[in-house]
Amino acid sequence: MATVLICRRFPRLSRVTAFSTTAKCKAESGSSKSKQKKEENPETANTGTESAATIQLLDPLDYRVLYNPSAYAKSRAASQQHAARNSSQALGDTFTSPGTAQVQHAFSTASSQALPPLRNALPKPKPKPLLKQTISAQLSAAQTKEEAENEKTEMHDSKEDPRMFQKGRPEYRSLSYDKFELTETLPLEEGDSILHSVAVREGSQSPGTVTDSFRKLSCLPVEQHAALVSEPRFNALCRCAVKNIRLFSTSDLIDILKACVRLVVPPAHPLLNACENEFCRRVWDMDLEQLLLVADCWRCLERSVPSYLSILFSYANVRWKDLTLPQFVQLVYIIGEGRRSPADLMQKVESMILKYLDSFTLEEVGAICLGLFKSLSGISDHVMRKIADRVSLQMEDMSTYALVNVLKMLRYTRMDHLPLLKELGKVIPARIPTVNIQGIMHITLTCSSLHYFDEGIMAAVAMSLPSKVTYCRSKDAAKFLWSFGCLDYEPPNEEEFYSSLIEQMHRKLHEFRKFPEHLLTGLLGLAFVNRFPEELIDYALRDEFVQKTRGSKYELRKDLFTLSKSVEIECPGYQGSRLPPQLYQEITEMVLNFAEQEIYVRPEIVEAASLLESMLGGPEYVKNHMILPHTRSSDLEVHLAMDGRPVPFNLKDPIADKKLRDIGVSLTNELMTQLIKGRSHSQSPVEVENEARTPGQERGEEARTPLVEDHAALSGGALIAGARLQVEPKSECCLEAPATLTLDRRPQGVKLAIQVSNRNHYCYCSKRLLGLHCLKRRQLRQLGYVVVELPFWEWFPLLKRTRLEKLSYLHYKVFDPALLSRAG
Repeated sequence: MATVLICRRFPRLSRVTAFSTTAKCKAESGSSKSKQKKEENPETANTGTESAATIQLLDPLDYRVLYNPSAYAKSRAASQQHAARNSSQALGDTFTSPGTAQVQHAFSTASSQALPPLRNALPKPKPKPLLKQTISAQLSAAQTKEEAENEKTEMHDSKEDPRMFQKGRPEYRSLSYDKFELTETLPLEEGDSILHSVAVREGSQSPGTVTDSFRKLSCLPVEQHAALVSEPRFNALCRCAVKNIRLFSTSDLIDILKACVRLVVPPAHPLLNACENEFCRRVWDMDLEQLLLVADCWRCLERSVPSYLSILFSYANVRWKDLTLPQFVQLVYIIGEGRRSPADLMQKVESMILKYLDSFTLEEVGAICLGLFKSLSGISDHVMRKIADRVSLQMEDMSTYALVNVLKMLRYTRMDHLPLLKELGKVIPARIPTVNIQGIMHITLTCSSLHYFDEGIMAAVAMSLPSKVTYCRSKDAAKFLWSFGCLDYEPPNEEEFYSSLIEQMHRKLHEFRKFPEHLLTGLLGLAFVNRFPEELIDYALRDEFVQKTRGSKYELRKDLFTLSKSVEIECPGYQGSRLPPQLYQEITEMVLNFAEQEIYVRPEIVEAASLLESMLGGPEYVKNHMILPHTRSSDLEVHLAMDGRPVPFNLKDPIADKKLRDIGVSLTNELMTQLIKGRSHSQSPVEVENEARTPGQERGEEARTPLVEDHAALSGGALIAGARLQVEPKSECCLEAPATLTLDRRPQGVKLAIQVSNRNHYCYCSKRLLGLHCLKRRQLRQLGYVVVELPFWEWFPLLKRTRLEKLSYLHYKVFDPALLSRAG
């Protein structure tokens, strides 16, 4: 039976692409996307018809889990041929033209662009059969060679790449195991002779002879190692070593361990159990070089040795002052590979970093950061800033792998080091095509985690990614989507970029059963930029998947809530799975309880709500709540009639036709003229008593706000510091809206959603709104609200001004004549 693809678009969202495998095919046109830049420049909006992309989801490819600690060696960009080879079976593209039949074309994952019309193609002479075969064979060979190189580039050695720093100093030879150490290959005959001797003299060999046997056997050809380890005579040798384990000298025992590394002895082998116990017993009789070498061997064997590491760390803590620079770096590497952060060592680690910082090689700086990152070790802002200072000055000389390790720690410590970030924007875009996919992911994730937008970096990532997308793990694809959505950036090749990642999400669907957080991460990133792939959303909201999220180490209910509610608002035609009402209620209560404790009580929000109540006539005219709880931020809701008068709505008990209360402040025509047109140069400074109260200390997240403009003149014709305010007594009067707002247009009214923003709603050092808040404002508008913002660069400085200045500013914001015209 032929398989037919279906393409569905949600109403009013032409950029929402749905993917389905059902047996129906239909394409519907949609309206053009609504983005912030296009709102500001409506003449640039795309009015053309968009083609709808469809995906046929086939059985997932085999999945192999590998631990990759993010090595990013330089390489050539992955070819589009590789992408096509891996994914052409899973993808089809449908193009629709008005008045013509729908035609379906298969195309590779490397591009989602429409093929050029056939009528524009010039006829070409057919090549001779022999020539055609020759060309085909040459192309196939070239393609195979390039694909092999790309495979080699993307698949890195998770054990060796983090150890590259060890090549920078000869001292590391005594502190670490060198797999590239040259050894003389042992002939097979001699190896067989040694094993024969072991069998004949089992149990009677001296420790020195046993050690020498291990050394020699480990020098057999590599292809013989697996057979040797399973050889009964080799196991007899191991039993002999275990029996006499305490008779070996420490250096002989280390040689046996190194031989086990060369032979790739299984981590749980009985010989290694005996060696670990013996080394733990001898720790305090060994020197630090030996201890670090043994720890390095355990890492190479991929054996977890928490007891040994605990004793090693205690040893290092006692003899801390004796550590040399290479010993310290190797110790931090071991701390990272052991995924342990010894609390009593961390303060000393910081002091040693500062002591040796100028002497570290750049690779060692990267190794230090990677060790701290892997062990989840906290580090002070002071030390991290010192590291970033050095890296920002020498970034061009630093390998991409070491640089990415620094970025990981920068991300972990939430360090907003602007010189480093600016230098990153100069250095890294040109390197992106030569970095493997995991390295690119960490670079992109660092930018989004720090809310730092650099178009050069993001555009370079977007251009390189489609040809590399088949190397993405589920985590990588999800993080890319999240990062671009978080920064609300859609690159020049947005359709190719997003379609390739969505296709990869389909291919990795089986991985999401084990890592459900990655699917939600990717879908939320897509939702931020108004993209809703129906089939993936349906899968994420099924009961089976929701149950899997409960077993995650992350709290995923809020993400499910945000995704499901966003689909409900923005995709009214969606017919797939939805969250059960009980779960909605449970998550809503959790979010609202958090808001009452942490959000509604923020000084900047409390002050705005209090002043609005005073200005409008009471608490019934203002509601401090979350209009959209799934967006996790508060709103100050105000209703205006179409004649500009405030309407009471926040009522516990219905009160009909209640008049506004007198607040005793007259906003005169003179003041309103200043608010609308700006300050006259002839006016004198404000002549009223300063009634400002000092607001509570700003939350820590705003304390370091880089963008607050501490000036009195606010943008857009807002209150000028020198404006004259007049206080006049009033009796039984209502606060009048400006005459210009008394417009009798429509009987319904205007619902204002006032946003009291802070710096965490925006990209770092810019006024670019983050994706989540773009989503929120877009959805508020779809629900009929008019969004009014009190931007933090205007409102925060005003918190320290007089009460009347703040009232005047709020009056200007609420009674803006343009609001009523926008409400239509």
